[in-house]
Amino acid sequence: MSLYNLKPEKVIKAFERAGWVNRGFRGSHVKLTKEGNVNILSIPVHKGKPVKIGLLKDQIKKSGLTEDEFLKLL
Repeated sequence: MSLYNLKPEKVIKAFERAGWVNRGFRGSHVKLTKEGNVNILSIPVHKGKPVKIGLLKDQIKKSGLTEDEFLKLL
């Protein structure tokens, strides 16, 4: 498994498995929060388009996970 071409739904589910809570949509982005973490993750949900790799890596870093830990959650 790799970080390339991941659908937004799969990315959101992985973060939820890590304890992040889906706070719903704001425009075309899903907002995720986690108790004890001041960051807010924002995942774009555009029909038929994967999450871009740079944005995904940034969100993984903000979440406090490593890329390997995130991949295990997929």
